[in-house]
Amino acid sequence: MSQCDQIGALPRAERVTTCREAPATTTRGPSRAGMRPSGPSCVRLTGVSAPSFLHCFTLASAAFNLQVATPGGKTMDFVDVNESNARWVQDFRLKAYASPAKLESIDGARYHALLIPSCPGALADLASSGSLARILQHFRSESKPICAVGHGVAALCCATNEDRSWVFQGYSVTGPSVYELVRAPGFARLSLVVEDFVKDAGACFSASEPDAVHVVLDRHLVTGQNASSTVPAVQNLLFLCGSRK
Repeated sequence: MSQCDQIGALPRAERVTTCREAPATTTRGPSRAGMRPSGPSCVRLTGVSAPSFLHCFTLASAAFNLQVATPGGKTMDFVDVNESNARWVQDFRLKAYASPAKLESIDGARYHALLIPSCPGALADLASSGSLARILQHFRSESKPICAVGHGVAALCCATNEDRSWVFQGYSVTGPSVYELVRAPGFARLSLVVEDFVKDAGACFSASEPDAVHVVLDRHLVTGQNASSTVPAVQNLLFLCGSRK
């Protein structure tokens, strides 16, 4: 990804972080009458959020052996790189473990947890990834810990049953609210609006005010509303993993 989704955790626990690299192409989403782009910050619908990935990786690596994986094994494309994280991103790229495995080759049965950082590019491929759907179906059936943050929550939408029902039907979930997404220049062309998808799929969606820290824990699934919610979301994932030992 330029989007990144993280997959699984193995013993110590070993965990796979899957990220993807394809630039996101925005298509269309439901129109929202009366809404106008607002605020100085705009959402870039491509790549992996550098701040979110940094927190995911540093917190999780203390408890898990991590494996980064991306669709096709493509190199990650980080967005929102700034003075506070640019050096970390540069150093990370030099590490051997920064080379992603192919998402298509990941066997979910080998991993104990799945972590998907905020990745605006998730709409481009993860939201419709058959490989990720297979992994998520396994994690759902085994009630293994899953954490998705911000735009990474869109990646969960790929996991459907044979009758096309969502595997997380009946769960409580958060993710980017419409009020956050509407600030993106391509909002009207989005292929998927997480809030609408979750509600239509028979799950319960909640969100706080734009950019506020908001995390929802339901059974083995942790979701964070936005990149700002990364740290508490990952902390809840670590708690879930610890309680399963």
